[in-house]
Amino acid sequence: MSNAERTSRVVSAALPELVGLDLGSRTISYSEREVILYALAVGTQADDIEHVYERNLRVLPTYALPLGLWVADAASAAGAFVPTEALHGAQSLVVHTALPTAGALEITGSVTAVRDTGRSALIDVTAACEQFTAVYTIILPGKGGFGGDRPARSDEAGPGEPVESTAATTTLRQQAALYRLTGDRHAIHIDPRAAAAAGFEAPILHGLCTLGMAVRELGSMVGAPPDSLRELTARFVAPVVPGDTLRTTTKSWAQEGSTRVAFTTSVGGRPVLADGSALFEH
Repeated sequence: MSNAERTSRVVSAALPELVGLDLGSRTISYSEREVILYALAVGTQADDIEHVYERNLRVLPTYALPLGLWVADAASAAGAFVPTEALHGAQSLVVHTALPTAGALEITGSVTAVRDTGRSALIDVTAACEQFTAVYTIILPGKGGFGGDRPARSDEAGPGEPVESTAATTTLRQQAALYRLTGDRHAIHIDPRAAAAAGFEAPILHGLCTLGMAVRELGSMVGAPPDSLRELTARFVAPVVPGDTLRTTTKSWAQEGSTRVAFTTSVGGRPVLADGSALFEH
């Protein structure tokens, strides 16, 4: 057995011990300017005035995701994973109450689960505060096989026949350059050399930007204000290049006081977001 294989086995064996790892708390401050910048970065148009103008401003719930993203960096810094050997595999969000248009949020981070797919390990890193709980699922390829819990399979459905719809949104060539100003300044989203070193032909769009754009479109597709989102989950399965057209397909079920949506987002017939689920309140 090589040293690399031996090290991989040791790391995999220790992964379950990460559950409960305390990543501390941070006070994250922002203003109306950052709220509006985020809305524009996920494709909000100027005539959607409630999300791009400070008068009667409403915050897109997915803005919580860049606010809590520091927990993934904190988990890496604590030794949970090496960034160059990890992927952002999935994302979930539960909205407890609307985000204020400006202020300071006390966000606590922790590792809440470690699961085993057989081939890979999945680490759930959670950001929690009064307003939301966000879970960033990190994939560690080749680190599975340690006998941990298997990921649960979702069976998203609702009562009765769903309403099906499809919508397309074209990303801007400058989308990643704009979105990185919301906080994630990883070089693969702006620098062609860094992207090439990571195996990409060109800088790629942030997964959370793709998700934010898709969710904003979901609200329009099911007739719900985008800020009425209460629950969200999706897997990242392929990268998006700025300029690509996102095609989102939905199945929705109207319930009393809410609408449940299952969705997939693709580029050129290739899924980029899979197993998507969202809940909007009426």
